[in-house]
Amino acid sequence: MKASLVISLFSILVLIGACNASATKEKVDVTSVESPLPDAIDIIDTAGHTIKTRYNTPQNYERVQVGATSFGSHLRNLKLKPHGSKVQYYDGTFKENYNVYCGVVDLPIGKRDLHQCADAIMRLRADYLRSQERFDEIHFEFNNGFEANYDKWMKGYRIHFNGTDFYWTKDTSPSDGDNSYWKYLEYVFSFAGTYSLAQELPSIEENEMQIGDLFLWGGHPGHGVIVIDMAVNKETGEKCFMLAQSYMPAQEVQILINPNDSDLSPWYSLDFGDFLKTPEWQFEKGSLKRF
Repeated sequence: MKASLVISLFSILVLIGACNASATKEKVDVTSVESPLPDAIDIIDTAGHTIKTRYNTPQNYERVQVGATSFGSHLRNLKLKPHGSKVQYYDGTFKENYNVYCGVVDLPIGKRDLHQCADAIMRLRADYLRSQERFDEIHFEFNNGFEANYDKWMKGYRIHFNGTDFYWTKDTSPSDGDNSYWKYLEYVFSFAGTYSLAQELPSIEENEMQIGDLFLWGGHPGHGVIVIDMAVNKETGEKCFMLAQSYMPAQEVQILINPNDSDLSPWYSLDFGDFLKTPEWQFEKGSLKRF
């Protein structure tokens, strides 16, 4: 097949998995940004460096218990940039904060326009499994159903596209180095997205929510956000949760505010009705998925 046609098919597959957005990009001084959540300042501890230490629970709530080596613990202990930091795009510019986020996860996102909504979720899951050396559990389906297994990538196999199908060949020496791992992720980001995750992952009832679950709309375009922490009311048993997302263009993971309740923000009540409204997307009830 001619190279031009291969490139065209490659571009189509990349675009299928992308999430939609129109974001304002602006260079800013991140050291002079005021808190976007003055009403919720008692919840935010500006000295905290992780999700667990930056965000206090609402009054009468306590964090749900999770295992020390669980995905929930991994997400709860993600390192954050200093309070007031702006979300950075892949090209070095910044996302103006129009009441969207109140924290930025301190993780590199590469220099390509790939680390978008579903990509960030897959990356967080893969990072956790890699930290636990559960390499055989790191696998994601492409939009056409091809399964990209990291344990095979580690053995030196690489994925190729012949114009119609993907296939593996043994191209290099085995490695789990950071550069090799990131190349694997960027390949996944190119061919997987909200559509493939929606097909791959099982649905979960909202009342069964766990940290690490995700609200997902697998469309063309689609969007996804991940539950990064949960708490329960000690008196009533009511639960609340926090959300994180990336978006488009590729950008850092951000902690979302709650546009529905400034007193509870950035926590969301599990009793959100028929629609979960987040700053940049609305999800229908029944959109919860789990790895």
